[in-house]
Amino acid sequence: MLNKKILIILIFMIIILFNALFVVRQTQQTLILQFGDPIRIIKEPGLKIKIPLIQNAIFYDTRILDFDADVEEVILSDQKRLLVDAFIRYKIIDPLKFYQTVSNENGFKARVSGLLSGGLRRVLGSDPLEVVLSQNRRDLMEKIQTSINAEADDFGVVIVDVRIKRADLPKANSEAIYGRMRAER
Repeated sequence: MLNKKILIILIFMIIILFNALFVVRQTQQTLILQFGDPIRIIKEPGLKIKIPLIQNAIFYDTRILDFDADVEEVILSDQKRLLVDAFIRYKIIDPLKFYQTVSNENGFKARVSGLLSGGLRRVLGSDPLEVVLSQNRRDLMEKIQTSINAEADDFGVVIVDVRIKRADLPKANSEAIYGRMRAER
């Protein structure tokens, strides 16, 4: 009977010990919460200790992450419509601010999609189609990145890169241009 009690206590102590220990990997930073309140940020890798059942650890990646946005229809300054497919590369630099504003990567992606959409409309909407499809695309992407970075700082992230993967005319416009080309031939 005494051996069973000792065995149960020993198993309980092992479970508590495993809940107290956690590993922060080289590609992670950790935010420790106590009853939902942030206590500390751990940025250095290694084996760490927390109070079991009272504190929990939230892990955030320190590497450059990416967000592939949905295709956005943008009206250019010459009133032409353009379907733009863009993506963002970002890095979490302040896990506390990130947790307090967007909580996790899905919350951030929901918020940054609106920022990207606004940045695309603001920057591309001020230029005609010839400029968007020319060699000046790099300058346009840098303008978009700068405008989004100013707002993304509130989330504890830095936007490393904004790229336009594809810029196409809508199907109706493409068919009209193709029909006009055929008529000219």
